[in-house]
Amino acid sequence: MTDGSLVPARLLVFRVGTLACAAEVNQVREILPRLPTTRIPGAPPVVAGLVNVRGTLVTVVEGWRALGLPPPPPTTAPDETLGSGSTIILEVAEGKEAEQGNDHSARRLIGFTVDEVLDMLTAAEHALEDRRGLPGVDPTLVRAVGRRNGDLFIVLNVAALLGPILTS
Repeated sequence: MTDGSLVPARLLVFRVGTLACAAEVNQVREILPRLPTTRIPGAPPVVAGLVNVRGTLVTVVEGWRALGLPPPPPTTAPDETLGSGSTIILEVAEGKEAEQGNDHSARRLIGFTVDEVLDMLTAAEHALEDRRGLPGVDPTLVRAVGRRNGDLFIVLNVAALLGPILTS
C-alpha cells in the first residue's frame, strides 16, 4: 500500500471518537499511554504540544482535531486531567519526496492522540477497497477502506494528514 496500490498491508487499527482508523505498521514507532504535553506558543489548535520521549522532543497532534471530528466529552473524574487513550508515535516522511512516496526522504516523529487502540491486523487485498467506499470523510486523508469484524475502518494517508502540520 505504500505505493498507492491496494495490496496486503499490516495495519494498526485504532479509534478516534467514533471513527475507526488505521495506519500502516511500518509508520508506527511505538504506542504510549496518553502523555502530558507542553503547549507551544503560537502553534495551531490541532497541536496539543510537545512531549519528551526518551530524550527526543516530539510534537503531538490531537487526533480528533486533525480529522475534523467533534471534541470528546469532558472527563468527569477530577484525577483524569489527560483523559484516557494513547499517543501513537508515527514516523512521517517530510518534503516533496514524501509526496512522491520516496522511502528515502527525511523522516520525523510525530505523536497522534487516539481514544483506543483496537487491533493489529494484516489486511488482505480483497479486504481493502478504494477510498471512495466511505462517504463523509475527506478523501485526501484516506488511502483505503477496510473491514474488521464487520465494521468499517479507514486507512489514513498519514503524510496527507500530518504533512501540513509538520511544515507549519
